[in-house]
Amino acid sequence: MAQKTVNSAKDALAGVLFDGMTIMAGGFGLCGIPENLIAAIRESGVKDLTVVSNNCGVDDFGLGILLAGGQIRKMISSYVGENKLFAELYLSGKLELEFNPQGTLAERIRAGGAGIPAFFTKTGVGTLVAEGKEVREFDGELYVMERGLTADLAIVKAWKGDRAGNLVYRLTARNFNPMMATAGKVTVAEVEELVETGALEKDNIHTPGIYVDRLFQGAHFEKRIEQLTTRAKESV
Repeated sequence: MAQKTVNSAKDALAGVLFDGMTIMAGGFGLCGIPENLIAAIRESGVKDLTVVSNNCGVDDFGLGILLAGGQIRKMISSYVGENKLFAELYLSGKLELEFNPQGTLAERIRAGGAGIPAFFTKTGVGTLVAEGKEVREFDGELYVMERGLTADLAIVKAWKGDRAGNLVYRLTARNFNPMMATAGKVTVAEVEELVETGALEKDNIHTPGIYVDRLFQGAHFEKRIEQLTTRAKESV
């Protein structure tokens, strides 16, 4: 078995990045994002990127730093609400945006990873989402055809991983990561804890190592909270 573990995000991306590529980035908001890999992509200076991700982080963190650096040409997303620069660039015509209903985006990624080139869904029929797409009737109902998504590179973040590339995600940080791991021509994972092969409980593995090409233990995880909401302290 080829050696999959490397020492850093920079090493994990060596020879993989190129201008104009498509990158899938796991995470939801700032939850479960591959922080170290995003920072390494920023430092590489690669540009004209198409990025597939639920959203684009916030203005100074997550994928937002790639946007601020002018490295992203197009986003394929379902939400832009927490990033002011994202909204400004889109509204001014400086950023291409392919909007997707969130469930449709998830299924497009899953389908791409499963080798399914297209599928039909009721979501978006009769709206702007369906413009320019094939609409077909099944059992008296209209469905719009959506294409599966794949990428040149998928970057994901897991809680634990072993040296064979098997991954376990923690709670809601699982989100888009498992399906994206299957849909990249190359998949790179950063993990909080790297263990020896066989140490993970086999029934609890979320991403089998066959999908992962390289992985490393992240040097630092900031794990920002996107929207901090607290309850007012009760008077005694």
